[in-house]
Amino acid sequence: MRVKKIDDPGVGQPTVELLEDDGATVAEVADFLRLLTVRDYSPNTVRAYAHDLQKLYQFLHISGLTVEQFTPARAVKFVEWLRTRSSARKAQQLDLALTVGDGRLLAAKTCNRVLAAVSSFYEYLISVERYGGADNPIVKITDQAAARVPGRPRPALVTSRPQRPVRRVLRIKTVESLPRPMSTETYAALLHAMRTQRDCALLELMWEGGLRPGEVLGLRLEDVSYGRRRIVIRHRTDHPAGVRQKSRRDRTVDLLEGRALPAVSNYVMHERPADAVTSYVFLVGGRGKRRHEPLSYDGLVRMFARAAKRAGVRDAWLTPHALRHTHATRMFEGGMRELTLMTRLGHASPDSTKIYTRVSDPDVVKDYRHAIGDTAP
Repeated sequence: MRVKKIDDPGVGQPTVELLEDDGATVAEVADFLRLLTVRDYSPNTVRAYAHDLQKLYQFLHISGLTVEQFTPARAVKFVEWLRTRSSARKAQQLDLALTVGDGRLLAAKTCNRVLAAVSSFYEYLISVERYGGADNPIVKITDQAAARVPGRPRPALVTSRPQRPVRRVLRIKTVESLPRPMSTETYAALLHAMRTQRDCALLELMWEGGLRPGEVLGLRLEDVSYGRRRIVIRHRTDHPAGVRQKSRRDRTVDLLEGRALPAVSNYVMHERPADAVTSYVFLVGGRGKRRHEPLSYDGLVRMFARAAKRAGVRDAWLTPHALRHTHATRMFEGGMRELTLMTRLGHASPDSTKIYTRVSDPDVVKDYRHAIGDTAP
């Protein structure tokens, strides 16, 4: 059982497929992935669904079961089986994670994601009448606490059927971890370890603008406004390497600290190939076959990992996305309000921004100082 990448998928077709041991395509999974693609899920999301369902089918084959025989009772056994699986993340291949035995076990959040994917898969099978069970095997119950929340969205029409919030019974408890912003010394060491102007510009943009890796890699030359000192983040789906912006809302990001835009200008003027046909800003350098192609996310991760190793700061948590955490924490500690920070980061919900208030809340520090009688500024 393996997930195979499709090199040249057709329009509206997924970029991966799940294959049996004999090479045959798993038909129901192929139809499900095709539906996700038609609904405009990102290629990375579709690929994640394929790998999650691969775990389901591995469990079914080991247990001698079919998709129709997967019941709520067997779903509990599936959770137990998941908790013994080892991870195959690229972080381990890059020596970014500690491993024990056959590898690091799947994290609780990963197991919950697999259960959510399996639940969505069975909802699809039920809707197309390809599952004989009456209910989804990943049992859901009405969430009474969420139903009583005053600000919960209500149906727009009086005649609409109210949607009752539900929660999954099969769910592993997780730890709500804090983001880990990098120190000024770590960032300076990383910047010093960069070997090209392109890599310096990438680092400065993510540090000063709080950009996600997909957002910085998706920038085009026309998105950069040097005179107004800002860039425009646009949702696009045509990146050759499948890079996508997470948010579906375009937004502007001002860059007024005087570091990122000069670094981008320096790269574009002196290092970026002048004869490149594409308008994407960050391209593959060197003289290889992929020269002039837009830089991929994997390329960014490898570049970042090598620089961290040269700088002597390599760690499992230190990834390109840590630059976004660093920017958000730095802005909040500098006095930026939550709502304006939410707009700058492109968060769809204030809950996503509130995590940075737990890293360093000025009000908590102020009240603590007052409680212990510390009057120092």
